[in-house]
Order: sequence, then structure tokens, then C-alpha cells
Amino acid sequence: MNIEYIKTSKAPKAIGPYSQAIKVGEFIFVSGQIPIDPETNELIAGNIKEKTKRVIENIKSILEAAGSSLEKVVKVTIFSKDINKFSEINEVYSEYFYSHKPARSFVEVSNLPRMVDIEIEVIAISNDENSSS
Repeated sequence: MNIEYIKTSKAPKAIGPYSQAIKVGEFIFVSGQIPIDPETNELIAGNIKEKTKRVIENIKSILEAAGSSLEKVVKVTIFSKDINKFSEINEVYSEYFYSHKPARSFVEVSNLPRMVDIEIEVIAISNDENSSS
């Protein structure tokens, strides 16, 4: 089984010993993304909606680099430091996942890398019909 390491400058660099994403066969596993601007590699300022949008845009860029898209996401896990932000996060989330509805978990956590409010990871399938394991 081939493992392909996905890397793009259109998303934040990994801040530890991991890859932005791994492609194995037809599956793409995107590492948890936090609200970092890929151009400056700095955390963005703003409210939870702006931060959620930045995170999903980062995921979108990684998926595109892997030959996929948000429409091919099959599982999403959202980590939030405040469950009370659920509806605000969901509002932005639904702008990206309105007709396509992947399986999802939403988990409140006590802390996240770089003290951010939100982190999202996804599993997607490749657009490449010829992918094999």
C-alpha cells in the first residue's frame, strides 16, 4: 500500500512532526487544522466564525493539493474549547457542507495547540477514480 505525503504552501505548515495530510489508496487523512493564515503562518485574529472559516479554507487547500475536495469529505471531527460556540461554528460549517453532509463529531476540549479555540480534522476520498490500495 502506497502512502503519499501531502504538502501545500496554501495551508499552514505543520507545527510538529506530522504531515498536513496522508493519502493511502483512495483515502485522505487531513491532520487537525487550526486558524493559521498560511501566508504569514500566524494565528488569525477575530471571532469564532472567522476562525472556523480560516480552518475550513486551510482544509480545502490541503484536499485540493491531494486531488480531492470538500465534497469528498466523509468524516469531520471538530474540537472546540467552548461547546457554547456550537451554533456559531455550525453556521460557518453549513456554508461549506450544505448539500453534502459527512459524518461528524463535535467535541469540547480543555485546550488545543497554540491555545486556539478550534481545530478540525477530516477524512476524505480522492477524486481519482483510479486510486488503489
